[in-house]
Amino acid sequence: MKALLALESGQVFDGISFGAEGETIGEVVFNTSMVGYQEILTDPSYEGQIVTMTSPHIGNYGVNEDDAESRKPFGAGLIVREISSTYSNWRAQEGVQAYLQRYGLVGLADIDTRALTKHLRETGSLRGVISTRDLDAKSLIAKAKASPLMNGQDLARQVSCDKPYQWVEENGHWNRRPVDAAPQLAAHEKFRVVVMDFGVKFNTLRSLAKRGCQVLVVPANTSASAIEAFDPDGILVSNGPGDPAAVTYGIQALKQLIAGMEKKKEADRFSIMGICLGHQLLGLAFGGKTFKLKFGHRGGNHPVKDLTTGKIEITSQNHGFAVDAESLPAHVEVTHKNLNDQTCEGLRHKHLPIFAVQYHPESSPGPHDAAYLFDRFLETMTVKA
Repeated sequence: MKALLALESGQVFDGISFGAEGETIGEVVFNTSMVGYQEILTDPSYEGQIVTMTSPHIGNYGVNEDDAESRKPFGAGLIVREISSTYSNWRAQEGVQAYLQRYGLVGLADIDTRALTKHLRETGSLRGVISTRDLDAKSLIAKAKASPLMNGQDLARQVSCDKPYQWVEENGHWNRRPVDAAPQLAAHEKFRVVVMDFGVKFNTLRSLAKRGCQVLVVPANTSASAIEAFDPDGILVSNGPGDPAAVTYGIQALKQLIAGMEKKKEADRFSIMGICLGHQLLGLAFGGKTFKLKFGHRGGNHPVKDLTTGKIEITSQNHGFAVDAESLPAHVEVTHKNLNDQTCEGLRHKHLPIFAVQYHPESSPGPHDAAYLFDRFLETMTVKA
């Protein structure tokens, strides 16, 4: 079926639809990953965004239940150069087209994704509309211009869990077990980690659990006192979508947690680690500022330098906002730097066990260079243990 993509800039692309029919609106962004389209689609950080894959051929290995990074796809739509009509992989359970249809997501294929990506790089990320119903270019451009800007949007509430749960492995599968209070640590568990869910990916939870952590996940709007009631050894502030400055409740909770840490004895403190949106929220809680990047960092090939070791790592990234390093107070230092545009990719408190990175150490998809950060997180918890 014929479909159109119209951007607020006035650019229009003709293509064919795949997945569900209908109309979808969102911020159009691009991802440079060669593989991992299912993990990208199910990353909650893409809420409110239409994802363009720069890799030209998508869908040839299908999708499966185990590679999902959340309970469902969260992107507003998917744009590809060519969607594979067949798939072949021993783990595959269905094709991308059927997957998108099942969840009501609109896809667009047979457009020049190189031209679209170049346009987004030149102008910055743009609001756009994909439609199989309205094929009038002027009408769609007007809809794109009238749609909400990403600035000022709190999307974390939309993707977070509703109630606290424990992430547990049972009979070879990872499941959610509802909790009201912290269970006793099992024999194989060394630490209790509370995850503030602003859009957490499943592999973050797996990465913690596989390192001997009891993993308790709480909704985005959970108060500082409720988090402390779980008696955590560590708190992980997750990735997520939208404008970090709009997540005022999360910033306030982190401010209170940090203030409480300053009053505790060293042996009684918990550690805090932030990922992506969590990095930005910690930057804001420290008193810093964030700003919107022109077209963001999305893909599995972003070079980052760890300033504490001098090592370079290739990282998986997905974010449209960044922390303004110059705005951070003196007791917070930058630990990682993006080698493409020199933006802040990591920070840490000089006196408290708090650190964060802008990228995704859990990968899925992407390189695994940054997995050491979970080990670093556990090392900061040994004092309290």
